[in-house]
Amino acid sequence: MRYTENIGSRTYRFADLRTLLAKASPLRSGDQLAGIVAASEEERVAAKMALAQVPLRTFLSEAVIPYESDEVTRLVMDDHDAESFAEISHLTVGDFRNWLLSDTTDTAALTRITAGLTPEMVAAVSKLMRNQDLIAVARKRPVITRFRNTVGLPGHLSVRLQPNHPTDDVKGIAASMLDGLMYGSGDALIGINPASDNLATITTLLRMMDEFRQRYQVPTQSCVLTHVTSTIAAIEKGAPVDLVFQSIAGTEQANAGFGISLALLQEAYEAGLSLERGTVGNNLMYFETGQGSALSANAHHGVDQQTCEVRAYAVARKFNPFLVNTVVGFIGPEYLYDGKQITRAGLEDHFCGKLLGVPMGCDICYTNHAEADQDDMDNLLTLLGVAGINFIMGVPGADDVMLNYQSTSFHDALYVRDVLGLRRAPEFEAWLEAMQITDTRGILLNGATQQPLLEGARDWMGIA
Repeated sequence: MRYTENIGSRTYRFADLRTLLAKASPLRSGDQLAGIVAASEEERVAAKMALAQVPLRTFLSEAVIPYESDEVTRLVMDDHDAESFAEISHLTVGDFRNWLLSDTTDTAALTRITAGLTPEMVAAVSKLMRNQDLIAVARKRPVITRFRNTVGLPGHLSVRLQPNHPTDDVKGIAASMLDGLMYGSGDALIGINPASDNLATITTLLRMMDEFRQRYQVPTQSCVLTHVTSTIAAIEKGAPVDLVFQSIAGTEQANAGFGISLALLQEAYEAGLSLERGTVGNNLMYFETGQGSALSANAHHGVDQQTCEVRAYAVARKFNPFLVNTVVGFIGPEYLYDGKQITRAGLEDHFCGKLLGVPMGCDICYTNHAEADQDDMDNLLTLLGVAGINFIMGVPGADDVMLNYQSTSFHDALYVRDVLGLRRAPEFEAWLEAMQITDTRGILLNGATQQPLLEGARDWMGIA
């Protein structure tokens, strides 16, 4: 189907829905690299105007990637819930934006329509929204998940403690882990990005975290962020696996580049469920995504990078994840050039994921060759805190010494919780109080009261 829009005496024509979505996207370097951006700001406005008039039903009949050639498209179409969609089926994309922003559209309404939304519908409406619109709507759509604690409650913000080490040194990782816990981080997850995919190393790290958790009865979950096939192998070897991790993308071809398929993810999900390690729930998958991943694999099929990203959330939704993390600035300036583009992408990802019912967090980050700095990250951190983000990263000093990029620190989490009045996961907060790390308000106590736990953990880990 062709789409047209007139501005003055000029008529803009868009060959298909895929082209229209790309031309309506806010400017970003990845789409420029792909050669699919609007040629001018006037063309971008024309595309937005044309997109606003597209009926939501169109997204059910015109796929941006053919049904026959892409299993993500098949997943989206086959799992679509017509009953949930009925409430909004008469709307255009522009009408949908107005409906989302209406004072009468509340959490219950957004929850009712979740299964009726496709990622392309959600990506489309996000392209018509200002940043404040993305924040206002996302804030109305909490997504709550449970494993050993509860993440995503309104008024709460959790932290993934990320104690990476460039050589997977167990003592170095343990020291960073203890450092984060003493700052009250780690309620979303204690998650290690290993430098090696060696199964023995992965198992050693899993056992170290699990032994510590059991010794101190920490109500959190652990994960080694290795390939899903390695996690399945670790489970078969009897390793104490809590969350099952995998990077995912929004096209079958891009996922094949990661060495995965929907069938493999299903196998991993079932393997994790078989362990029955959750205590308050059984959400156990942990997915990471990022705008530009499909483009970097030359697997985007001419679809803009934000729409590809939202399609990844449809993959995640299939497996009832505990956490989904958009690693927003990690892929580099080739895809998100500067702080402005990173900020916009982070707000889009959070909004789109929440509308699809996905428990969104964000690694608020940038690489050292991007046109961004820590002030940009402070801005995005604050905006996402207002928007109701489920979790952020906690990296020692905000500088990951293994992955070599800049993220958010334990202190950043303290800041955003303080200024916005946000709490940790309730089970974890009760543990911090019992361990004399925080008071009843969740505020860190002075160092003297923390020495018993600190010294005990040092002795156990063999840290001087």
